Amino acid sequence: MIKPELVTVDGIKVETVSDRLQSVLEPKSADLFGHSTPRLHTPLNDLPSRGFEVIDLAAELKLDLMPWQKFVLEHAHKTLPNGRWRTPVVGTTVARQNGKSFLMNMRIIAGLFLWDEPVQIGSAHRLSTSFEQFRNLESIIANNDYLSKQVKRIRLRHGEEEIETLKGSRFIIRASGSASRGVSGVSTLHLDELREMRDLETYSSLRYTLMAAKNPMVLSYTNAGESTSLILNQLRERAMAAMAGADDPEIAYFEWSSPNDVISLENATYSNPALGRTINVNNIKSVLNDDPTVVMTEVMCRWVQTITGVVDAEKWKQCGDSELDLDVEKLTWLAIDVSPDRKHCALVGAQKIGQESFVVKLLHTWQNDGHLDDRAVANDAAYYCRKYPIEHLLFSQRAAGSIAGRLKPAGIPILDMDPKYPQSCDELLGAIDSGRLRHNNSAELSAQILSAVKFPRGDAGWVIGRRGQAIVCAAVATAMVTHFATRPETEIDILVG
Repeated sequence: MIKPELVTVDGIKVETVSDRLQSVLEPKSADLFGHSTPRLHTPLNDLPSRGFEVIDLAAELKLDLMPWQKFVLEHAHKTLPNGRWRTPVVGTTVARQNGKSFLMNMRIIAGLFLWDEPVQIGSAHRLSTSFEQFRNLESIIANNDYLSKQVKRIRLRHGEEEIETLKGSRFIIRASGSASRGVSGVSTLHLDELREMRDLETYSSLRYTLMAAKNPMVLSYTNAGESTSLILNQLRERAMAAMAGADDPEIAYFEWSSPNDVISLENATYSNPALGRTINVNNIKSVLNDDPTVVMTEVMCRWVQTITGVVDAEKWKQCGDSELDLDVEKLTWLAIDVSPDRKHCALVGAQKIGQESFVVKLLHTWQNDGHLDDRAVANDAAYYCRKYPIEHLLFSQRAAGSIAGRLKPAGIPILDMDPKYPQSCDELLGAIDSGRLRHNNSAELSAQILSAVKFPRGDAGWVIGRRGQAIVCAAVATAMVTHFATRPETEIDILVG
């Protein structure tokens, strides 16, 4: 069995797992267990916890909680002397199929039958997820006489399921944020699969139902996210700041995740606390050779740029060479692209290296929280157009037409790539997969390339696009310059016979 080191957080040393069996769920034959204590968590404290009441209730109902679930319940429900929650914002991040849903259901049951909370709302990005969660909760209640006798009614209306107790406590499902408007008396929010929440509007419409609550709490349950997981990423950044010493005592965050990006069974013990209890070690072994980005999020619980990324991260990494740069005397192709919200823009350059390879470089990025100034961007771009001997400044009329239009009167050769953009996207993937494309390991270029996804165009075509709030201007511009950087030197590119 793996015996991990002690983790020190805010001066407190916490042992992440015990050599002894901690739960009846652990088979005696198991020789590898997941860590019961999160690898990352906000500072702990010695305040009293009402989480033990939930743990005791589960025992009375003969429902088995795993050690990691008990850890969350205990440390998420610390109370102040006035009775309010010490940490009214709670985030739990753990790999798939480790028992998040059961943890959530136990907390809902406590709110309904133990603490008589007025209204709890459960919400997930997908209606099917919320409905499945509700059905599991309904099954737990139906199989326990102590609980079922306290139920006044169970309402089954797709997207608006509800459980009401005899004392008037309610748990309701809301399929979307807007559906929660008009619900009064909300005390607790349960946000399942927070990684899927990608806009502030949905989150805000739920979050602010708690404004009149006497003792509000927001609990989120999720596995690792990606660059578009807006709300989860904001929550995690806040938690990391608290771990680093920021004064933010109202957040509790618990993350079971691999300590690095190596896909291995040992690393899986950090992200799967149910390993050796409800998850068989062979089940983990069987998926380790699946698609790396999926394994990274679902099993290792590590953040990736995007799960459905068009560019393979490892192949992109292999194309990197920090020593490469553009030559101010060589023929150059430049491309500029602007995000649909007009807040971001990127300029990328490319040059040939020998007969087959070429180098791309992110030359300039622009950002404006309101709206980019086309004139200012054009002036900046003109500097690079004069610095390098360019054949074309490439652009999309749909995205950067107003910028390119300002450069044409200055004698800068511009070319609309809209007709050839789908072809250039294919050429970009081919150049990366073959290693013909080279880049200088720019962190920003890499982030945007790995955030890009495939969008269908036409009957069989596709183009690089963005998902959610991801920024991919540099990826689009890289595809454009690739079209010319991979252009054959002569009309005869392949000789047969």
